[in-house]
Parts: sequence; C-alpha cells; structure tokens
Amino acid sequence: MFKQYDRKKARQKRQLRVRKKVFGTAERPRLSVFRSLNHIYAQIIDDTTGNTLVAASTLDKELKGQLKYGGNIEAAKAVGKLVAEKAKAKGITRVVFDRGGNLYHGRVKALADSAREGGLEF
Repeated sequence: MFKQYDRKKARQKRQLRVRKKVFGTAERPRLSVFRSLNHIYAQIIDDTTGNTLVAASTLDKELKGQLKYGGNIEAAKAVGKLVAEKAKAKGITRVVFDRGGNLYHGRVKALADSAREGGLEF
C-alpha cells in the first residue's frame, strides 16, 4: 500500500513541476494527457480562460467499438489521432504538450507521436 501511495505522490510532484513551466494560451493551448490503468485521456485546454477546447479518450463513441482494450499503445495512438482531427476541425494546429507527470515513454509517447502525425505541432 505504501509503494502505491509513494508512486502517486511522486507523479503529483512531477505534474506540479511541469505545470509551473507549461501554460496554454489562446494561440498555443495545452495538450494535457491523463493515463489510467484501463484508459487514456487527452484534452486541449486554454489556460487563460480555463476552457477545454477539445477532448478525446478511449471512452469516446468514435473509438469505443474499435478498441479491444483502452490501456495499451494502440489505444493511445487512436486517441492521439482523434484529438488531432478534432483540433484541426476547430482550427488548432499548435499546442504545448503536458505529459501530466508521466514519463515520456510508452503510451504517452505513442499519443504524442500520433497527434504529431495527425497535424498538431509541438
């Protein structure tokens, strides 16, 4: 129990450290990633107004039937592609990336690479 608590605290500390530097504006909103065991979520947020402009996750209707499991790299790639499509539809092409305290590896990296392939610049 203590190991899990320590890991959670360490991730929260990393998240706060990253958020001190990464700030989304109207010109370059923040692409925020949250990773749970079974799903992955991505949001594009304008921090000046506090509004979520675009959101995508493995629970979205577009992906729910296509994915067998939401907690793997293939699901993260699909979410990255979907968030890039939705952002381009709203006219967003440039963002700043917020890994949410997670290491830039595995699912988080797959989502970022897929969003870049989909047309987002960061």
